[in-house]
Amino acid sequence: MKILIATGNPHKFKELLAILPKKQTGGKKLEYVSLKDFKGLTLPPETGSTLAENAAIKAVYAAKATGLPAVADDTGLEVGYLNGRPGVHTARYAGEYADTDENNRKLLAELDGLLLHQRGASFRTVACLALPNGQTISCEGKLDGYIGFGYRGENGFGYDPLFIVKDTTQTLAELTDQEKNRISHRAKAFNLLAEKLKVLK
Repeated sequence: MKILIATGNPHKFKELLAILPKKQTGGKKLEYVSLKDFKGLTLPPETGSTLAENAAIKAVYAAKATGLPAVADDTGLEVGYLNGRPGVHTARYAGEYADTDENNRKLLAELDGLLLHQRGASFRTVACLALPNGQTISCEGKLDGYIGFGYRGENGFGYDPLFIVKDTTQTLAELTDQEKNRISHRAKAFNLLAEKLKVLK
């Protein structure tokens, strides 16, 4: 069975390939394809007001466009001091066309002068599986931590170099892929979704 991972982010695609199951219960093989396998297919804008809505927008569109079951997610970084921001605007926090560095620098500037215990934050991911008939299943994962004072680590992407995992001294970008995939918000959400994929007909 083919499953479309509906993301244009190669880092996320690689991460999800390492998390999602390769076989269903009973031994049927699961094969994952990307947006690159469908020339001209692009995802619609994330116009939802919640992470769940945005994940569903992408998954439902991709499933209907390709005729394949599709998985997509939306992830938000929620900072307590900022009343939950950037939240649903995490990917474009510094502006519609902002890059990762601009987003990170804006966040660091807004937290400037705060002590570590004042910089509590959570990553939250909602993963959605959509079938070509429009049916959807969603699962959620969360990871708590703190926003550090600068960039640390070479792995990961997005805000990973700033996010210090709770009860550790390491940022997500300082963890190996294997370590991150055991604890991350995205791993938690997609591990739950994986159980649905194992029995998908």
